[in-house]
Amino acid sequence: MSRQDPEIADVVLGEMGREAAGLQLIAAENFCSPAVLAALGSPLANKYAEGYPGARHHGGCELVDVAERLAVDRATRLFGAEHANVQPHSGSAAVLAAYAALLRPGDKVLAMGLPYGGHLTHGSPANFSGRWFDFIGYGVDHESGLIDYEQVRLLARKHRPRAIVVGSIAYPRHPDYAAFREIADETGAYLIADAAHPIGLVAGGAAPSPVPYADVVCATTHKVLRGPRGGMLLCGAELATRIDRAVFPFTQGGAQMHSVAAKAVAFGEAATPAFRTYAHQVVTNARALADALEGQGFAVTTGGTDTHLITADPSPLGVEGRTARGRLAAAGLVVDCCALPYGDERGIRLGTAAVTTQGMRESEMPRIAELFSSALRGEGPKVAAEVRDLAGDFPPYPA
Repeated sequence: MSRQDPEIADVVLGEMGREAAGLQLIAAENFCSPAVLAALGSPLANKYAEGYPGARHHGGCELVDVAERLAVDRATRLFGAEHANVQPHSGSAAVLAAYAALLRPGDKVLAMGLPYGGHLTHGSPANFSGRWFDFIGYGVDHESGLIDYEQVRLLARKHRPRAIVVGSIAYPRHPDYAAFREIADETGAYLIADAAHPIGLVAGGAAPSPVPYADVVCATTHKVLRGPRGGMLLCGAELATRIDRAVFPFTQGGAQMHSVAAKAVAFGEAATPAFRTYAHQVVTNARALADALEGQGFAVTTGGTDTHLITADPSPLGVEGRTARGRLAAAGLVVDCCALPYGDERGIRLGTAAVTTQGMRESEMPRIAELFSSALRGEGPKVAAEVRDLAGDFPPYPA
């Protein structure tokens, strides 16, 4: 690549350096394994494969059929699902397919409101979901920041939605899937679990599974699961045909077979005892980091976390979320902004999946929290040097 396209080679090498020199604390990111990267960069990227194994619209699919069957078999075993579709190009594409399979334009859908951590696909007016469906948003208790299940029940009884969505991009506690199932059954709604964030923890036994409760589970294959960027769907056998047809031919064309093979690699890795240990360490690290951030003066929503992600209000330190994100980024501490469950100010959202992959443990979390507070106090250059030293002790891809 350096000989043929030095400009892109510089981008790739620069990104490798950026990832290794800072702390990647975006909750939706991780470092996939060299084996996953090898599948992504393989000749499987050349193959056009519209359809499903054994029923393709192109010839020469015998080998990619094997890859997809392996991915499906591994996913169903890993999550205890009757059916898996591994073709969605992203988590949003998986949600789109779930809606396409179960809903019609104009149907009512009950989902977590965007100000409380709902995703764009949960009714944003800028997204297909908000344009095509009638979304009603539920929220959280103002004091605790926890889901108000009585509000969910009352809204479901009042609006009688066609579907209820359980899932969030910024809720740091485990949802009560059984409670959502009960409300859905009471009101005649489908239950869709958007498990994009916790699905990797589910794979490692570090979070409850939505599979026994939801009609359809939408998920991503990156984040804690540590696979390629992409999506998947899990469901029971009775919805398998509807889900498959909603992916292809309704919302997507040919599957990206290099990505499907990389998903198979990731599912295989997630079925190992080492991944189970990793998933539990992710949660241990997140809890330790949440406690340490609280000790540094951050207001941590819900008082902590059960998952890989933390949402926090930096305003007690004298800065709002967007300013905090900028100062942290300048020091090599990469996080996101997020809505807070109260007021109109923005907070920060971070996760421990990537730093745990690098080998960091709970003993490193107080140091990271100290770096956060120092960066927000304006000690950027000093913090940046310390961040580089810490990251250098835990390279994501050791030589």
